[in-house]
Amino acid sequence: MTEETREEISEWDSVSERLSLAIERIREIPAETEADPRVLPFFAREAVYITDVFAWRETDPLSISEEENRDWQEKLFGELRDRYDESYLNPVYAEKELGTYGRTLTFLAAELSGLPAYLVDGEPVRAAAVLELFLEIYSLFLEEKHPNVSALESAVEYYALDYIEPFEELRLRATTVFTENTAYKIVTEAELKDLRYLYRYGEYISDNERELAKYLLTLPDEEIRAMAETFTKGFRRGLETMQVDFTGKNSVSIRYHIGQERLVREVIRSFEKMGLRSILHRYAVSRLNRRLVRLVGFESTPANRQFIFDHRMDDALFLTPRYATRKINAVERAYKEIEEYLPGYAGPAVIETFGEVLFSPEIREEAAAWTEEQTEIDRRIVTQSGLISEKYLPGDSYSFSIISFPLPEIGEEERFREIFRETVRLNTLSNDEYLPIQQALIDTLDRADHVHVIGKNGNRTDIRVKLRKLLNPEKETQFENCVADVNIPLGEVFTSPVLKGTEGTLHVSFVYLNGYRFQDLWIRFRDGVTEDFGCGNFPDPEDGRKYIRDNILFKHPALPIGEFAIGTNTAAYRMAKNYQIFEKLPILIMEKTGPHFAVGDTCYSHAEDKKVYNPDGKEIISRENDFSLLRESEPEKAYFNCHTDITIPYDELGRLTAVMEDGSETDLIRDGRFVLPGTEKLNEYL
Repeated sequence: MTEETREEISEWDSVSERLSLAIERIREIPAETEADPRVLPFFAREAVYITDVFAWRETDPLSISEEENRDWQEKLFGELRDRYDESYLNPVYAEKELGTYGRTLTFLAAELSGLPAYLVDGEPVRAAAVLELFLEIYSLFLEEKHPNVSALESAVEYYALDYIEPFEELRLRATTVFTENTAYKIVTEAELKDLRYLYRYGEYISDNERELAKYLLTLPDEEIRAMAETFTKGFRRGLETMQVDFTGKNSVSIRYHIGQERLVREVIRSFEKMGLRSILHRYAVSRLNRRLVRLVGFESTPANRQFIFDHRMDDALFLTPRYATRKINAVERAYKEIEEYLPGYAGPAVIETFGEVLFSPEIREEAAAWTEEQTEIDRRIVTQSGLISEKYLPGDSYSFSIISFPLPEIGEEERFREIFRETVRLNTLSNDEYLPIQQALIDTLDRADHVHVIGKNGNRTDIRVKLRKLLNPEKETQFENCVADVNIPLGEVFTSPVLKGTEGTLHVSFVYLNGYRFQDLWIRFRDGVTEDFGCGNFPDPEDGRKYIRDNILFKHPALPIGEFAIGTNTAAYRMAKNYQIFEKLPILIMEKTGPHFAVGDTCYSHAEDKKVYNPDGKEIISRENDFSLLRESEPEKAYFNCHTDITIPYDELGRLTAVMEDGSETDLIRDGRFVLPGTEKLNEYL
């Protein structure tokens, strides 16, 4: 028995009595009639759900049929997937049926939806906490037929205050410390030909996951091995490029989509050859750990994306100065608890997916939303947590790598297979071929005062990007020559621009960012900082601004341009055009299909003082801006903890021109074609 297994058994034993008592009491609720008739259906329905979850956990998915597993899926996720309009998980329905109690009780239902994950991951503390919250709120309705809403909100607030410390440590351990948890055992031990293994995760399993797993089983071992090595070697090159000392590194965290287990198994083997053990962790389930809509960790196709969006600010129920202080202290304690493991952490390795059905959410007044004061409180938490992370796990002490593959949802079977094969080809393009082409762009850009970008074909982009003046051009450069290491596939040159003097409007006809679709998106910049913005997603322009503030600015009043880049992967552009999948490409690939601008932190966030060099030996000096310069004097103002790339595709690009200090101009791209000598080969796909 491993030490991790002993600790897991001990933890279960220590709270097993609490769980048993809670479940025993919850089983009685559906037959009770004492509470307010208006709320009884809520408690009865949730009690049945809880009972079903625990019954499911006693069932081995491998010992029952595929049909029986799908029956369990219906019990666990059917309401979320098929009956959301009449579900208490839906804030609109909850308010309609429960009145002023709706806001608190829909939060409670959302927290309870994480039970399958807690039970699979061996986290009884989380399970006990949410079950006891459920019973506490139910008891309020037994003690008083119509309790004050404030009493319910107080129960939720104390749930957050009492459990943020253990929840924070559990989350940090899961993401940075190796353990042979359930996910690791599934990936490394499961008989992958028996697709029933997918149901062991406790996640919603759709045709995406089943068909993806099936397809990977058809590929030859050598092809899977080559895909894995492209990824892991890129990670290792990233460590070298970022000059991270590999000495003592012993772990890497892998984020993946359920259904990719055959590939992930080979990735684990490849990392083991480098001396790295692989950490597999789920996305943050509880609102105590998750921020907005970010799902970081292994995941499956969401049963309902609107649900995730509706509950993105559920922490409004407890986001107070008191909670912020408790949360920040909990983050510090969590890092102290695992401090001994952190020097061995080499960073995250992310296997992204793309191709899901496009989603544009509805903005609903009934959903919880932060006040202006709470927005500031959240910003304080994010800033202070980032500083604590940097203290214990400096950004220059680890690297990362990211690669992407399509989901079956992208098209019919043969179309999916074609796109998959084409994506694999993109991921293995030759670094040696692209390095000199990108260097030609850099050599011209290094002489420029600024870059002028103008759109066409209805694209209203007109922006000037200010660049630094090199003091020693023989040894310095402004742009990184980026090939396939941390970002796969290859294909961009990028810099952190000078903010003062960066002016104008960025516009794209459509883009898919952070899981959401933006139509007719525009952002106006003054001195490199967002001044105004809008989109065409909603009839009311103010709804569009709110949508952008929530999902691009992440509640910041304004953000700087952290990156300006020119994508050179015209092969990716051709693939997107051939299959008409521009809207479905992930940012990882989309950013290589034209010039792009990132709002938020620079690419060198928290690592500005570490020297970085291009393959030609020149030091990249454009690693910071006016905000990150404050990292010593006013660290709370230096970073925003977000970075969102927005790409102008080649067919919306009129001119991209390097403007010299004397006013002379050199076009790099004109009418969507590369025109700079030495870059002509990129036009073969255009």
